[in-house]
Amino acid sequence: MYFLTGWPRRLLCPLKSEEEPFHVQPSSQRFYFAVLSETQLSVWFSRPSVLIVSYIESAKASSQFGFYQQAEWKQDDSMIAVAAANGYILLFDVVGGGEDKYLYEPVYSKGSRGVKVTPGYKEEQCAPALSLEMKRPIDLEAPITSMQSLQEDLLVSTADGYLHILHWDGVSNGRKAISLCSVPFSLDLQSARGGLCLDLKGVYIRDMTYCVTLDGFAVVLDDGRLGFITPLANRITADQLQGVWAADVTDGTCVAVNNKYRLVTFGCASGSVLVYSIDTTTGSMQLSHKLELTPKHYPDVCNKTGAVKLIRWSPDYSVAMVTWECGGLSLWSVFGAHLICTLGEDFAYRSDGTKKDPINISSMCWGAEGYHLWVITSREEAELVENMEEAPPQTQQAGILQFNFIKSALTVNPCTSNQEQVLLHGEDRLYLTCGDPTQLSSGSSESPHPHKLPHGGEGSPTHHPSPNSTSQGLSTLLGYKHWHVVQIHSTYLESNWPIRFAAIDTAGQCIAVAGRRGFAHYCMSTRKWKLFGNITQEQNMTVTGGLVWWNGFVVVACYNFIDRQEELRLYLRSSNLDNTFSSVTKLHSDTLLLNVFRDMIILFRADCSICLYSMERRHDGTISLSHTTLLADRTGTECHLTQKACMADSIILNLAGQLIMLQRDRSGPQLQEKVPVTSSIHLLLPFCPPVVLAQYVENVWTTCRSNRKKRHLLEALWLVSCYALVLGASNETVVYDSLHNTFLSLEGLFPYCTVERTSQIYLHHILRQLLVRNLGEQALLLAQSCAALPYFPHVMELMVHVVLEEEATSREPIPDPLLPTVAKFITEFPLFLQTIVHCARKTEFALWNYLFAAVGNPKDLFEECLMAQDLDTAASYLIILQNMEVPAVSRQHATLLFNTALEQGKWDLCRHMIRFLKAIGSGEMETPPPTPTTQEPSSTGGFEFFRNRSISLSPSADSIAAGKFNLQKTFSMPSGPSAKGWSKDSDCAENMYIDMMLRRHARHLLEHVRLKELGCFSAQLGFELIGWLCHERTRVARVDDFVMALKCLHKDFLWPFPVTPAGSISSPFKNGHRRTGVQHLLKSQSADSLLNSDMDTAPPQAAARNSNHTWLDGLGALGPTEPTEMDTALSHGGPQTQEAFLSPLTNKTEECSIGSATDLTETSSMVDGDWTMVDENFSALSLTHSELEHISMELANKGPHKSQVQLRYLLHVFMEAGCLEWCVVIGLILREATVIKQVVNFLDSPEVPHETVQSVRSGLLGVDAWASTDCLGYKPFLNMIRPQLQKLIETSVEQIQPEAFLPGASNSKLAEPQPGGPSAEDSRGPALLGLALPLEPPGGLGTEDGGVPEEQEEQAVDEGVYDCTLS
Repeated sequence: MYFLTGWPRRLLCPLKSEEEPFHVQPSSQRFYFAVLSETQLSVWFSRPSVLIVSYIESAKASSQFGFYQQAEWKQDDSMIAVAAANGYILLFDVVGGGEDKYLYEPVYSKGSRGVKVTPGYKEEQCAPALSLEMKRPIDLEAPITSMQSLQEDLLVSTADGYLHILHWDGVSNGRKAISLCSVPFSLDLQSARGGLCLDLKGVYIRDMTYCVTLDGFAVVLDDGRLGFITPLANRITADQLQGVWAADVTDGTCVAVNNKYRLVTFGCASGSVLVYSIDTTTGSMQLSHKLELTPKHYPDVCNKTGAVKLIRWSPDYSVAMVTWECGGLSLWSVFGAHLICTLGEDFAYRSDGTKKDPINISSMCWGAEGYHLWVITSREEAELVENMEEAPPQTQQAGILQFNFIKSALTVNPCTSNQEQVLLHGEDRLYLTCGDPTQLSSGSSESPHPHKLPHGGEGSPTHHPSPNSTSQGLSTLLGYKHWHVVQIHSTYLESNWPIRFAAIDTAGQCIAVAGRRGFAHYCMSTRKWKLFGNITQEQNMTVTGGLVWWNGFVVVACYNFIDRQEELRLYLRSSNLDNTFSSVTKLHSDTLLLNVFRDMIILFRADCSICLYSMERRHDGTISLSHTTLLADRTGTECHLTQKACMADSIILNLAGQLIMLQRDRSGPQLQEKVPVTSSIHLLLPFCPPVVLAQYVENVWTTCRSNRKKRHLLEALWLVSCYALVLGASNETVVYDSLHNTFLSLEGLFPYCTVERTSQIYLHHILRQLLVRNLGEQALLLAQSCAALPYFPHVMELMVHVVLEEEATSREPIPDPLLPTVAKFITEFPLFLQTIVHCARKTEFALWNYLFAAVGNPKDLFEECLMAQDLDTAASYLIILQNMEVPAVSRQHATLLFNTALEQGKWDLCRHMIRFLKAIGSGEMETPPPTPTTQEPSSTGGFEFFRNRSISLSPSADSIAAGKFNLQKTFSMPSGPSAKGWSKDSDCAENMYIDMMLRRHARHLLEHVRLKELGCFSAQLGFELIGWLCHERTRVARVDDFVMALKCLHKDFLWPFPVTPAGSISSPFKNGHRRTGVQHLLKSQSADSLLNSDMDTAPPQAAARNSNHTWLDGLGALGPTEPTEMDTALSHGGPQTQEAFLSPLTNKTEECSIGSATDLTETSSMVDGDWTMVDENFSALSLTHSELEHISMELANKGPHKSQVQLRYLLHVFMEAGCLEWCVVIGLILREATVIKQVVNFLDSPEVPHETVQSVRSGLLGVDAWASTDCLGYKPFLNMIRPQLQKLIETSVEQIQPEAFLPGASNSKLAEPQPGGPSAEDSRGPALLGLALPLEPPGGLGTEDGGVPEEQEEQAVDEGVYDCTLS
């Protein structure tokens, strides 16, 4: 409710004195402050904070009376009583200054509006010139321990055990003395009537305070006992006093009372503050709560503060300031919320981490309306600051500090009509959080004017704003992080300081403030203040019960000084601020509180009655008020009205922290009477006895909106109890102790305080309290209505974490723990598993056993995550299992998660699991290896190594002419970072285990014809695909069904099946020359040209290095003796330089997804333009319409560019691994005749198994048969490769001699793996483990002596490692 702002101010004294002040006491209205030093009494003014008068005692009188000790003001501020050390009471008259009436006057510049003279101008603005006149001293003959001012008397306690009652006029015959021994004390008033007394001989009152609402004195005796003395009559006499004790307390030090909440607070030597309430039935003292520092938040100082020195309640009794003997300040709300403490954080530590000494305070008091705290530091603190500062020579440090505060408007004006906007007010400005004013003003212009709303008014359930405007307003309110600061009009502030009340309307557009006299209001849209035009009208009224907005009217409960009458007034906002435009209703009693609901005004009056008025706006714009109900009730302090009050005829009151509801009695016989329809039934019904809804309530409010889906929140009654925080605001500090300016010493002692806009999560507190009260069904409904909130998972985590921390760290056993109930509650939501593991990972390991004993075994939770396919959460549970289970269990669960992640393609998780499994085996769980870096996908949609390596799959003209098939092997298969890690520790069993799982998954993918996932798997995890395929060439790398494999590739790579228009099979494109030209027209520049252009630029040494290693390196085997017609056409007509003119057409085509030729030719004008360019540049080909139609169809039959790059990469991988069957399948889908020709030519090699030849032959025949019936689009391509198919058929019939096809056969080795030799992976470089794995026979490719050739090892080093990524 209260927030500290800025730095404190140090007041300067114009008088030189060697004495330091040690005591400050405010007057009743807190406009004047009496400051005491040893022989000096000074009076200071509040605004401006200046010294008015100082009385210095003579040396002779000082020796007689002794040093000053404490002071007390008379209720009307006309006298000051000073207690001296030798038992004297010195009475001073405060007299006006005569002709020098004003000691200080403000100085304005020429033309300033403040120059104009108004009635009461000097009295209100200028510091008056006062004088002090000492009257006859009163000798009490004993040291004075405490003083308390009453209306006409002064109550003084002395060290001899007496209470002295003195008249302020000082006459001797008005003096009375009461011995403390004559006052009966007991635990309650009933026992006191029986005469039970304690021996009080030699005991005196150390401190006492009078409580108006309890009509008694709270006292602290010198032996530490606490008591409350109640007079039984109007006059205080010896035989009319009775006292009660606070049980089991003997260390009391000081006392303060809260008149608003009827509480008595006692400071103790232990450093705690005990808060008591008085039982209205027995009169006994009941302990309400404690204010104490907790070891959790203040572990260093919670037991080192010393005794409580002072307690001071704010003027509105909302907060209490506490200080201790060892120093420091601490601010608490009424029921125990800790708001500020200077013993921790930036108040206690410098920016370099060194600890400060807490500020030691000798006296303090609150200023007017709680905007300032006047603090007098001890002598040591003052000397320290004086040494740091260099004050001007004519002034001296007075040792008085002023701390500045701003507070919530609810502290003094607790109306529930609008609390959606946070409104704070300081002494001269307002802070509000109504969002961005530009957005609000624009939004408000579209809504109807407030006073033009229909009957029901704002806040009525019958009035529902549009959902769009409501949501926009709320998002603006919550999302705008800046305060809107409104400076209060200086003209009004100078005459009416301090501001006492403030209110804001529902729309957040209008603000009203009230000071000592009158009021003013401000409009956010126009940014203008509206003040009374007639200053006399302003000065003739003062707001007493508060003010509130209703439909464009300001409702004010005020006192009229002219008529000496309480009034209820309504002023129209749009009219001039004048009594002429107001509606005035006379009241018969003083109004304490005011509230508005719908069209009804509710007043809580000084005679303990509640009065209701209904409001109706006439057509002429005036307001009529009619009295509806008068309800008499006992004493109360705050009044609130719920939204259901009018419909259910219920009134809710906050009486000293007890929330009481009053309802109509509908059980009586009056309900059976016939009542006219026009009359109101509730006027005839009495009220039931009050029902207590809650206790320890500081504030209560409701929302003005309704939502059926969130009735638990929007149709609820909200209470603020011990968490007395303003939702949306919090105190923040900034340290500036690095500034060493001599005039900035306070910056080094105190941090700079600001008020920040915040939003706080509160839902978990509500859910927890519902579960504590066994209201699980209501908690579930509330949580389900909020499950869509983005921070709802965090709410669940907070609830588990708070309960876990409290119960697991409790030093005493908990009979009914809440954590199992919370765990069962969270299982109702799908985020249960995530909530538990996130909470566990944010909690200390020592609390895990307690947590999982309530929520379940982490192994079972891990398995639930796997069943729910929530792999990321399952990975988090692995961290839990790693610390709570043996490594074997962690390895088992990690293996399950690794296999599942592989199956789902979660590559990032797979890399983490590889690292996790390796760390388990190496025993380095404390410092696991770094996570492998993930390569981003290429912008071209292919693999990264295409940027640096060239792969040629199409023969050059020379090689084709010579009848040779040549593959330039110019790169090594990329190996990822994880692969490099495996090779460094090849003897580790964990690496072999990981390798086995990777091989098993690769086998699974290839068996199910999931080539795209296989490529991603290899690229993301650095799996040596080529080496593994060499090992699996004759096993899982076989193709059993070519047609099924072809269909799977079409589906996997989103590749369209070829379509051909009628008659295209017998088209003129069967001619070799034209077919060759069209083939080059259709060649992809980004992929085909990339794969063919670097054929002649490959390093010759690379080819020489690979010439004689294996049969795979001899792919340039002899083919047929003479090239076919197609080969001749390719060699002579193929390399056309006209390809450069087709780049725009190719690029656009590659970006197209699966579609038809009609889509390309009819819907894209760009493509039509490209065809024109083709006709212009290739006029020599004389393309006919049918030829252009065929080209368009071929373009439509091509798949996405990304898939094309991926397929060509896989084609290279299978070609290099010798998996010729897969090469044929990929060549078919790409419709690359050269690939089929290369494979068929190589099938003549004797190293190729006969089963492979038969598989390719039968596969192509099966594809031809399938194409003839189901996919005619493949027929033109199959006709093109028919010579190769015919050759395969002839080869399978004839008996072929292997030596006839391979002249260098003596130098080549068989393609089958040799047992006992190193694996293919080892022959290609450091990639996978060279160990024999279970279920996999060892073997690989090698040299004659079984080793790895030195040239190949050198090649692996030279080629390096290239990361590749498939996306």
